Order: sequence, then structure tokens, then C-alpha cells
Amino acid sequence: MKNKNNKPDAVVFDTQSQTYNASILPYATGVGAPQISPPDVSSWKNTQVQAANHEFKAQFNALKDQYEKMMASYAFNNRVYNAKFSFEPIIGETYFLYQTKTGEDFLSLIPPSQCNFNFQASCLLGPDKMWQEKTEESH
Repeated sequence: MKNKNNKPDAVVFDTQSQTYNASILPYATGVGAPQISPPDVSSWKNTQVQAANHEFKAQFNALKDQYEKMMASYAFNNRVYNAKFSFEPIIGETYFLYQTKTGEDFLSLIPPSQCNFNFQASCLLGPDKMWQEKTEESH
């Protein structure tokens, strides 16, 4: 078969420069040259896709956990700030959240060991003005 310049397909002729350029090409151009075929990278792609998906899932789970912690912190702060108290809390001090028989929350300076109120949580006001629930090991 001949191309439009009446040269056989096996002849490497550059129509732009009007020269034969087989000797300067980085690949074999003869009829008997080995076939040029792209490497099969499908297994590499599958491995990389799985690794990327795993990373996305890990990041998503971390964001989800962070969101859940933030929402729990928001709910706790909302509860404490909506509780009744008649003093100005001091940053870094521990206060105690109690509940009345009617279900209303109130904040007190009196620890549960010194009263019979319905104890709900120990609270600490942080420097960021956010309430933190103190656990037993952080007392």
C-alpha cells in the first residue's frame, strides 16, 4: 500500500521536512522490527486505585469522627450554657452539673460528695470559653 506521496508504508518519510528520517527515530521502523505495544498497567492501576480508595475512606472516617466529637462538644456546651447558675464561672475551675426533679439543669460549685442532687457531669471551663466534661481519670 502506498501513501499519498506514492511512497511505500515501510518507507519513513517526514512530509513536513521532506526528508527520510528513519535513522533518527528512537524506535525501529523496519517491517521486521518488533511490535511496539504499551505495557499492561492495569494491575498497577487496580492496586493504586485500591490504595487511594483506602486513603479516602480513612480520611472520611477521621472527618466523621471529628464531626461526631464536635457535635457532642456542641451539645454539651449548649446544655451547660443553658443550665441555671448565678455566678460567673472561672476558666480552669471545675463545676458540677445537676438536674432538678423537673428535668432542669443547674450548675453548682458543690461537689456530688457534699450534696444529694441528681449529678449529671463535672464540667471545666476552658480558655476558649468552651465547657469540657471531666471524666473520672481527669479529676
